[in-house]
Amino acid sequence: MINDIVKKIPMRLKLGDCIGIVAPASPFEETDFFDGICVLENMGFRVSFSEGIFARSGYLAGSDVDRATQVNAAFADTAVQAIVCARGGYGSMQILPYLDYEAIRQHPKLLMGFSDITALLCSLYQRSGLVSCHGPVVTTLINAGSKTLESVFNALTLNELPAIQIEKGIVLSPGKAFGPVICGNLTTLCHLVGTPFQPEMNGHILIVEDTGEKPYRIDRMLTQMKLAGVFNGLCGLGIGSFENCGEADELYEIIVRMFNPIHIPILAGFDIGHGLENIAVPFGCEAVLDADHQLLTYRLIAG
Repeated sequence: MINDIVKKIPMRLKLGDCIGIVAPASPFEETDFFDGICVLENMGFRVSFSEGIFARSGYLAGSDVDRATQVNAAFADTAVQAIVCARGGYGSMQILPYLDYEAIRQHPKLLMGFSDITALLCSLYQRSGLVSCHGPVVTTLINAGSKTLESVFNALTLNELPAIQIEKGIVLSPGKAFGPVICGNLTTLCHLVGTPFQPEMNGHILIVEDTGEKPYRIDRMLTQMKLAGVFNGLCGLGIGSFENCGEADELYEIIVRMFNPIHIPILAGFDIGHGLENIAVPFGCEAVLDADHQLLTYRLIAG
């Protein structure tokens, strides 16, 4: 339950602080990696990573144990103030049983990533109470727009974030919701159902995104999650980018049909996910979703 989660809110970074880079999922192109490192350094941060980050094991960036070790080591390293994932892709779920959640609870740091990294964000929140950040990975920073880069810098450094105004929002169901935000990839969230790492959504605002999924697959995933009781007690829903997932109108029809009986506010149009912009959104922080005014306002970012 939401009240059982003791929140661990990381401190914000200062210019000159060190960001640790980890690869919990797929391998990556080194050119994109080092270009992304330059973006973080140009923001004013130092960066560190181990040589093991370049390991390859088929479609994974090294063995499950080695990838988990990178994450555990980054949290334990007192010289590292925040953690950004190198890439999503596939593989984060496999490392979840190997993470040291008690040590992570004792050394809370902001961890950022999206797509497959959703599994990591969820498990850290569910098992350690860690507030993290759904946002770009290192290898997508070089192609990120100014809106995304500004949001990344703000999420890393500001105690209070400006309200997120949805410029081209579509109100699928009116109203206002209050609660912590869970934000992530729909497919990954669906695959966490029935595992010890499935996030509790009762009393939460959920924001979802995806890419390359046909409408009937989105319908199937939402149906599975609904039948499993995942959405019981959900208080609000935001819709991010659904790239190459069919026509928007068909997606919205599926969502309205699925969620209309529980009468929660639903707002589409968030620049979150695999689209041109992927703004950084704190995961686990209290927020207000105002569908009528197309706003997401965070109530607390840092302690």
